[in-house]
Amino acid sequence: MFDGNPDPADFGTFGRYAETPVDEMTPEMRGAYEYTVRLRGLVPGPHKIWLANPKLANAIVPTGAYFQTDSSLSKAEIEIVTNVVNGRWLAAYPNYEHEKIGVELGGLAPDQVEALIAGLPTSFDDPRQELVYELASTLVRPRVVPLGLYRRAEQTIGVAGIVDVTVLIGWFTSVSLTLSAFDVPANAVGLNQ
Repeated sequence: MFDGNPDPADFGTFGRYAETPVDEMTPEMRGAYEYTVRLRGLVPGPHKIWLANPKLANAIVPTGAYFQTDSSLSKAEIEIVTNVVNGRWLAAYPNYEHEKIGVELGGLAPDQVEALIAGLPTSFDDPRQELVYELASTLVRPRVVPLGLYRRAEQTIGVAGIVDVTVLIGWFTSVSLTLSAFDVPANAVGLNQ
C-alpha cells in the first residue's frame, strides 16, 4: 500500500530508467552507445533508454540521425511535425525540450509552438510549413488524408517530403511513447556521460 512516500526503487537516473554507466556497459551496449555518439554527437533523450536493447538502438539511431542531417524537410518543418506529435502523446520530456528547440533552432514563433503542442489551430505564412502542419495534424488525429490535401502536399513538398513527414511522425511517436513508458520528467538530465 502506498504510504505517501516515494519508493526510490521506482526511479532510475532518467525517469524510471536506470542508466548503465559507460564503464559498466556490456560490449553490445557500449557498441550501441558509441554508434549513437558517432551518428548524433551525443546520446539524447530516448536513446539513453534504447541502449537497454542494443540491437534496436543500432537499428533505430540512423533514422533520428537522418532527420538531423539529410531530410528533405527544413528544421522548422521538422519541429512543426515533432510538436504536432508532442501534442498528441503528451510526454513531458519531449514537450519541454521541443518547445524550446522549435523556437531556438526551428525559428518558429513561441505562440505557434505552444499551439502545436496544445493541439490548437495555428497557421504559417510559409506555404511549405503550412502544408506540413496540415498533413501532420491530419495524420496524428488520425484522419484520412483527403485527395486534395495529398495533391497539395505532392506539389508543395513532393513525394519524398510526404514520406519524410509520415516517417518522422512514426519516429517521434516512438520517442514520445518511450519517454512516457519510462515516465521521464521534463527536467530529466540523466547521467553525464
